[in-house]
Amino acid sequence: MHLAALYRFPLKSGSAELLEHERCDELGLCGDRRWMVVDAVSGKFLTQRMLPRMALLDARWQGDAALLLTAPGIETLRVAVPEQGAVERGVLIWRESVRVPDAGDAAAGWLTRLLDHPCRLVHLPTSRGIQVDQDYAQPGERTAFSDGFPFLLIGQRSLDDLSARVGQLLDVRRFRPNLVIAGAAPYAEDGWRRIRIGDLTFRVVKACSRCIIPTIDPINGERNPDREPLAKLMSYRKGEGGVFFGQNLIAEGTGLLQVGMPVEVLEQA
Repeated sequence: MHLAALYRFPLKSGSAELLEHERCDELGLCGDRRWMVVDAVSGKFLTQRMLPRMALLDARWQGDAALLLTAPGIETLRVAVPEQGAVERGVLIWRESVRVPDAGDAAAGWLTRLLDHPCRLVHLPTSRGIQVDQDYAQPGERTAFSDGFPFLLIGQRSLDDLSARVGQLLDVRRFRPNLVIAGAAPYAEDGWRRIRIGDLTFRVVKACSRCIIPTIDPINGERNPDREPLAKLMSYRKGEGGVFFGQNLIAEGTGLLQVGMPVEVLEQA
């Protein structure tokens, strides 16, 4: 088995960035989901669930000092990482309320025009990481603006099996993984508890329950009218608490990930 693909999402619910290598810090893949769009009034986080057009929103780091925003039909915008002492905004991501730096009026106006919704852009400094649910994590294990966990893993053969069932080649970016693993049997990852990729060890802590986002085409931002592949997943991957595809991980330490690295299962369920 090996690491077949590595993805980063600098902006929560923005488009994917395919990487060859990247370091991991205490919040996950460096630079992953460190920016988030929120409602300008309530501060509640916004995603493709509410605004499918976010799939077309491309955010790319410019070193570690700025983010470059691009999208169809609108000029490119460079957004500087807020400086220490910048205005902070209270935001809500699921049940977590945090105060984080606001990225300013230019970014807010750009996003509001693009998404036709009053928005603000916020940034998460590494020091402000969000505690992972302690039903699955130790105190001090933190994540960024992810949906709960620092890493998401998809097995390539699991995706291949789902594609065959749907009758359509599915883009893995629908499922927004950080790690795509090749060489394992379909759904083998369901039984993993600890794995090693290169020199990094990960705990496999929770199956990923899926929402409506996989029905959104990452190329055009349009929802599948037949609710695929979610409808097919519901026919054979439904369990207590949701419909599951992929696994959430927590790294035990920091280090480098590189495409092609071997993957070893250290502990099975």
